[in-house]
Formats: sequence, structure tokens, C-alpha cells
Amino acid sequence: MDLSAYPLELPEGDRPMVRFMNVTKRYGSLTVLDNLNLDVAEGEMVTVIGPSGSGKTTVLRMLMTLETINGGVIYVDGKPLTHMERNGKLVPADERYLRKARSSIGMCFQHFNLFPHMTALQNCMEGPVQVLGMSKQAARARSEELLEMVGMIEKKDQHPSRLSGGQQQRVAIARALAMRPKVMLFDEVTSALDPEVIGEVTNVIRSLVEKHNLTMLMVTHQMGFARDISDRICFFYQGRIEEQGPPDQLFEAPQKERTQQFLSAVKDAG
Repeated sequence: MDLSAYPLELPEGDRPMVRFMNVTKRYGSLTVLDNLNLDVAEGEMVTVIGPSGSGKTTVLRMLMTLETINGGVIYVDGKPLTHMERNGKLVPADERYLRKARSSIGMCFQHFNLFPHMTALQNCMEGPVQVLGMSKQAARARSEELLEMVGMIEKKDQHPSRLSGGQQQRVAIARALAMRPKVMLFDEVTSALDPEVIGEVTNVIRSLVEKHNLTMLMVTHQMGFARDISDRICFFYQGRIEEQGPPDQLFEAPQKERTQQFLSAVKDAG
């Protein structure tokens, strides 16, 4: 892959928080992301929707560096995420570089992935202490503040097995925020929850959008929530952005036939 056309760092005047530049991802002969170009501005909330297999979750996995890419470069805050500089050229990033780069990105998964042997508070403190090198006292103060923010401070000494799904997901959000990420990723965070507790989690994400200038990228099948909370919606189809725009425009007057078909199918299913 020729990387000579890609800058070592994005110029000051053209520096979104996230930039996918000609990013391609393949599994064998299957192309999952096809020459993707996507910018997410600082403080912007972008939601990715689309049918199963369209590449939307792969976008998040690329940003979490859980997968390598086959073409292009991903930048976060102006610096390459997937690559690093060596002798004035970009080369694929090694594990040490990725580990450091990964610390600027927080992710909440569909399944909460909390440490079962730790309390809610210990789950939130672990990353800041072990990865960021914070003192336990400072990590505790930050974690308690975040648990308060997500409405879980009264459950701080409970283990995950004693918490409902909605409560576990709120702790997972606090845990991700404890690392002070520049970008937060949400992958179908409500799909494993019972309908009556989905509101708990969506309200937390809504408050993050309203009160914190976080850059967020979310994959969801909840169209009403996506419409309510997003600055921009990207509809993915076969590894590409088929259509994108402000929520009202995309949901009320989609331009592309594929978008119209998808939204119609989702509406009928709902």
C-alpha cells in the first residue's frame, strides 16, 4: 500500500477530530469498507445506520484498533491512528503505538464487558490507575463523579452480578469516560437491554451530548433515538456511505432509493 500521498499529520486548518481517508477493509474476497471517507468534527454526534453487514460496526472496530485496515489511513485529532511515522514516512503502527493511541478513544459495547470480580467503582478506577498512571485517590474522585453523573453512585460498591442490564451499561459508560477519551464510540448499547431500561441508558447518552463537548460516533438500530440525539446521520450500504445529512433531512426526505427502502423496512418492522 502506497502511503506517500497521506500526510504525517493533518494541517491545523483542516483537522476534524476523526478522519477516515480512503479506508478499505477486506476479509478475504469480501470488502467490508470500500474506500471510506468520513470526517467527524470535534463535539459532533454522528450516528451510523444501515442494514446488517453494511460495515457500520466495522467503522467502530477500526477506530478501536481492534482490526487492521487494508488501505487508507485513519486520523484522530490530526494524528494518524492506524499508522506511525518512521524516517519521515508513514508505516503501519506497531502494538506499542496502538496502545497509546487507543487511550484517546472510549468504547461502550453491546455487551457491557465489566470486570465481574470488581465493584462498579473499581471497574471505573482500573483504567485510570493502570493505564493513565493516576493515583488511586484521584481515580476514585473522578470515578465517583462519573458514577454520580450516570446515576449510579448509590451502587458504587455493588458487583456487576447485582446490577440490572441498564445499570451495568451505565457503569460501562462511566468507565469509558473515566479515561478522558477524545472520542466516544457506542455500538448498539441498548440492544441487549430490556425495553423498560433502555430509557436509562439513552438518557445518559443524551445528557453527554447536551452537557459535554464530546465527539461521539454511534451505531444503533433505534431510529427515534438516533433522530433525536444526532447532529448527522450516515446511512451505510455495502461498505460505503450511501447518504448522509441532518436527521430531519435524512428521515423526512431521503434522496437515495436504498435509504428509502431501509427506512421504510425499519418503519414497517417497528
